[in-house]
Amino acid sequence: MEKKRVLVAMSGGVDSSAAALLLQQQGYACDGAMLKLYSGEVEGICCSADDADDARSVAYRLGMKFYVFNETERFARDVMDHFVAEYCAGHTPNPCIDCNRCLKFGALLERALVLGYDYLATGHYARVGYDPETGLYRLLRGRDRRKDQSYVLYQLTQHQLSHLLLPVGEFDKPAIRESAREAGLLNADKADSQDICFVPDGDYGRFLLEYGHVEMTPGDFVDREGRVLGRHKGLPCYTTGQRKGLGVSAGRHVYVVRKNAADNTILLGDNEELYARELTACRVNWISGTAPTEPVAVTAKTRYSQTEAEAEVTPLPEGRMRVVFRQPQRAITSGQAVVLYDGDTVLGGGVIEDR
Repeated sequence: MEKKRVLVAMSGGVDSSAAALLLQQQGYACDGAMLKLYSGEVEGICCSADDADDARSVAYRLGMKFYVFNETERFARDVMDHFVAEYCAGHTPNPCIDCNRCLKFGALLERALVLGYDYLATGHYARVGYDPETGLYRLLRGRDRRKDQSYVLYQLTQHQLSHLLLPVGEFDKPAIRESAREAGLLNADKADSQDICFVPDGDYGRFLLEYGHVEMTPGDFVDREGRVLGRHKGLPCYTTGQRKGLGVSAGRHVYVVRKNAADNTILLGDNEELYARELTACRVNWISGTAPTEPVAVTAKTRYSQTEAEAEVTPLPEGRMRVVFRQPQRAITSGQAVVLYDGDTVLGGGVIEDR
């Protein structure tokens, strides 16, 4: 019987390398691929030149072909330009989610299918399930809750899930590293990449100025009563929940509560003012392909690192939804994702637009 063919998205890290190893052990015929996304890579950042060397070395050790596909133009348009536009609108975007949607499970999956592969595989800590009763694919959390990455995959569709393999999602990180060591992979103990590839130093303001040619317009820090507490350097320099680096002497700790693009002000307040029970979201994706027709009890989270909380979600017209939490949540941020769960199953999610 002919082996199923898999194109493995390889980042140069241990997780995607182990994904290729595991799939080979399961009897798949695998090849590796990396997307060249950004021409200004810094060593040690995701998909940099040294990562490409590591990925190529692992592919050759495993006897696989290795491709590098140039998607710098699409990455600039769909991820970097969108990042700039969202910050200019007063939001705080998550570019890794945009990259997954447009590049890994967009451009790369398209190439894999054109080249005759049956599946695309990645090293994400999540799982793909299938319900024979409904005929639907499901996105599931990774077995290791500490490493679960299902949050950044909420935009997957039925078509994408039907061609996706996530083998490392069945394991925890120590087991993945050990399997890589036993196979003699050079990146078995390589540190994980943490930074945004095109902002490796975390200086968003400088990136927006140099790449996006965004002029930072100073404005006022204000409180609920409209009193001016100081001057800010420009809306993109701040995010909801921020306390440090404000340069405001208010006699107490104050936090960024809201950025107001309409009048270029930033509302500051006490920690308690960061809590809210409701939000609305746009660009909602329901993984089943169909939005519910009535309110649904879920658990949800508004940041990758959060523990999800009980909530009720109500679909709204034009691909939007309202999420009401049982308990108030801290620092709900416009531009970030709210992701919905039913136990281990990811129902979908959307982009937070207001709270």
